[in-house]
Amino acid sequence: MLQKLERLLQKAGFERIDFKEKFVAVKLHFGEPGNLAYLRANYARVVCDYIKRLGGKPFVTDCNTLYVGGRKNALDHLDSAYLNGYNPFTTGVHTIIADGIKGTEERLVPVEGGEYVKEAKIGSAIMDADIIVSLSHFKGHELTGFGGALKNLGMGCGSRAGKMEMHSAGKPYVETEDCIGCGKCERICAHGAAVVREKKASIDHSKCVGCGRCIEVCPKDAVSAAFDEANDVLNCKIAEYTKAVIQSRPNFHINMVVDVSPFCDCHGENDIPIVPDVGMFASFDPVALDMACADAVNRQPSACGNREPVGTARTPSS
Repeated sequence: MLQKLERLLQKAGFERIDFKEKFVAVKLHFGEPGNLAYLRANYARVVCDYIKRLGGKPFVTDCNTLYVGGRKNALDHLDSAYLNGYNPFTTGVHTIIADGIKGTEERLVPVEGGEYVKEAKIGSAIMDADIIVSLSHFKGHELTGFGGALKNLGMGCGSRAGKMEMHSAGKPYVETEDCIGCGKCERICAHGAAVVREKKASIDHSKCVGCGRCIEVCPKDAVSAAFDEANDVLNCKIAEYTKAVIQSRPNFHINMVVDVSPFCDCHGENDIPIVPDVGMFASFDPVALDMACADAVNRQPSACGNREPVGTARTPSS
C-alpha cells in the first residue's frame, strides 16, 4: 500500500510542484482518541519523505476542534496526535497545531466571490506554508454526507472561530448549570457581550460578533456554539473556506478511500466500514477528487444493507 501511494503521487504529477526550500503543510486529521478508522501515520510518512526528497520542508498539521474532546487545545491535540502515531519518530517531520494553544492564532483570508464567507479564519501556520498538500480519509459524515478533501481543507483548516462560523448561523450561548462564574469569558470579550451576574455568565447576542473566544477560555466548557447552520449552507461555507486555503499557492490532494466509516473521525469511536476498501485517489483538483471518490464509493456493495448514496446529508439523530 505504501509503495502504491508513492507510485500514485508520481503518476498524478506530484513532481510538477517546485518544492525546493518551500514550507509544505500536509493537512490531515490525527483522529480523535478512541477512533480507529483514522489514517495511519505511515501514509503521512510516505508523503513527507517524498516531499523531502524533492527539497521541501514538510510538516503535518491540523487545527483545534470546536467541540469538546481530545483535540480542543494544542496540548491535548498533540497528546492525541502522538498517541495515534503522528509524532516525529513515525512521520519523520514535526507535528504543528496550526491555530495555536487555544485556537486563536488565525489569519483573516479574503474569499473572492464568497456568498456566505467574506473573510475566512484560517490557522496561521497553514497560511504560513508555501504549499498545501491534503491527505484525507474519505468517509461518511453525519452533517455533510461525506468527508473528503474539501472537508479536510475547509473545516479542518478553520480556526475555532472559523469552525463556529461554518457550523453556526447564530451566536454562542452559556449552559448556566455548568458555569462557575469565573469571569474569563467576560474578560476576553472585546465587545462587552459576555457578562457575569450572580456568579453566572450570559452572552448578549446584540453585541456578540461570533469570534468564539469565550468558547476557548471557558474552563468548564460551559460556552457552546449553536451548531444550527443548515447542512446545505454548511457545505457552501466549507467550499468557500477551502478556496481561501488553496487560492494563490500550489496545492495537491490525496484521498484514501479505506475504512470508510459512517461518521467523521472526530468521533471517539468508529463503526465497521460501510463499503469495502476502494483504494487511493490523487489530483490537483479537490472538487474532481471528491466527486470521483463519491462515485466510486456509491458503486460498491453495501456492508450495511439498504443505504443512501454517499453525499446525502443526514441529521445526527437519523
